[in-house]
Amino acid sequence: MTTAATAPRRFALPAVLMVLFTTGWGANHFASMIPVLKADEGLSATVLDGAFGIYALGLLPGLFGGGTLSDRVGRRPVVLTGAVLAGLGNLMMIVWHDQAGVLIGRLVVGLGAGLTISAGTAWAADLRGRSGATLAGALLTTGFALGPVITGVLAEFAPHRLEVPFAVSGVVSLLVAAAALALTPAVDPDHTAGTSDITDIGERSVGLALSWSVPMALWVFSSVTVAVVVMAARISDRFDGAWVPGVAAALSLGSGVLIQFVVRRAHTGQMTGVVGAALAAVGFVLAAVAGAHPTMLLFVVTSVVLGLAYGLCLRDGLMDVEAMTPRHHRGAVTGIFYVACYLGFGLPVLITTITPSVGIVAPMVVLAVAAGVASAGRALRIRRRG
Repeated sequence: MTTAATAPRRFALPAVLMVLFTTGWGANHFASMIPVLKADEGLSATVLDGAFGIYALGLLPGLFGGGTLSDRVGRRPVVLTGAVLAGLGNLMMIVWHDQAGVLIGRLVVGLGAGLTISAGTAWAADLRGRSGATLAGALLTTGFALGPVITGVLAEFAPHRLEVPFAVSGVVSLLVAAAALALTPAVDPDHTAGTSDITDIGERSVGLALSWSVPMALWVFSSVTVAVVVMAARISDRFDGAWVPGVAAALSLGSGVLIQFVVRRAHTGQMTGVVGAALAAVGFVLAAVAGAHPTMLLFVVTSVVLGLAYGLCLRDGLMDVEAMTPRHHRGAVTGIFYVACYLGFGLPVLITTITPSVGIVAPMVVLAVAAGVASAGRALRIRRRG
């Protein structure tokens, strides 16, 4: 019988990746429940917007605290605790989907997701080096992308559409956490394994890792939110607004997932981060050119370009963290990296606030210039290192 103490190491990484996938699913599937909760429970737009905000309230401390705690007590207990919490948060909303239940449930999901994402990514890196870190980012993104799709199908075709999507997500999260408990060793690995296309460096420090990874993190979710929120809002006046954000999410997250697998097989090195930030700059320029009423073609192209930027910046940022962080600080640095990524979710609010004063073009131009500077700065650092 396989136990945690005797679990073959070859099962550990797939188990961790599945936990990250189901966590991404459970965290992001709520987007497809918003119209259901609005129609069936009569929840206001303010309450549902608040559910997103309170999710972030749990997520951000979970990201940083989970990574730091996993450096001290080990990855496994933090990741599995977070996965269980995220699952329970969704299960709560099966029977408690009024205003208080949704807010509390999303807070619990956010806290659990934060613990799992930061510690789980560090755990994958411990198990398989930079290859593990990039796979962690890819599987998490896949969960983010497929979660709303799965829940949307369930809400459309399954009976009890208020309960079934939360039940499926919550139960799957708990089952995968239980499988990971059985398939992962009780003691964390004491070294990294595997190779990657980025040459390892002799010097490792928290400051060095953050100086390389944070400039990539800033363009991760900022790219996605410009596509899914900003561009989608500009086109929804001529198209049904119910499906436009979903299309933008599918295009951006889908292209982000695919490009991570492509460059992983191509062994393209750190220059993919240069390309990623440059693509973010191109995407922001396209958003500026699109103006207030983009065409459908420009909407699609911009979403794909920004999705490619998202995938490349996430991949290289995680690889920087793995390559340059001392192992005993990897969890904390991974958490900080993801906190910087999630700052991008505040971008649509900022743009909405300042647009009446400065217009819709200027913010995109500023973002394009900043992303271009990040791309050029990374290229120069790579060149100086030889």
